[in-house]
Amino acid sequence: RLFHQYHKTFAPLNFKDYEAISRCEQEVPEYFNFASDVLDKWSQIEKERKGPSNPALWWINGKGDEIKWSFEELGFLSQKAANVLSGPCSLQRGDRVLVILPRIPEWWLLNVACMRTGVIIIPGTTQLTAQDICYRLLASKAKCIITTDVLAPAVDSVASKCQFLKMKLIVSEGSRAEWLNFSDLL
Repeated sequence: RLFHQYHKTFAPLNFKDYEAISRCEQEVPEYFNFASDVLDKWSQIEKERKGPSNPALWWINGKGDEIKWSFEELGFLSQKAANVLSGPCSLQRGDRVLVILPRIPEWWLLNVACMRTGVIIIPGTTQLTAQDICYRLLASKAKCIITTDVLAPAVDSVASKCQFLKMKLIVSEGSRAEWLNFSDLL
């Protein structure tokens, strides 16, 4: 397979697995959940393996600070994040959550946590205005919004118009009135 103009070839797909599935020799799950079927499996493999693990997430900010999470750590933290969503946020399978976060590790945690719980994630860019946020909350009927302290004032300015919005979760070092703090709950 070719990728853009660089013409780099990638390893061929393992068609043995596809053939086994088509011959019904390999069981295909009725329901697939990336968090439990892939991430947790890699976490288990990592636990059984002796020696250093490869990072599942390696994040570096503009200042050079970095976070490295193994598959086991990412799995554990995403389970904790899932507990935040289903516990204090009272979200259930099929509920919608609008996530407006910059490129930070919590964005990944919340994505995997939503997969674990069956909550529908609606990602949004940090460039949204208050009007944009209001439109998305109304159109999606999201029960929860998750953002940073930068966009929290914009959310507060339109929250009263959004009858479905029940919970506001902030990813921040500080706290804010009428918002749950993700870091504190995690």
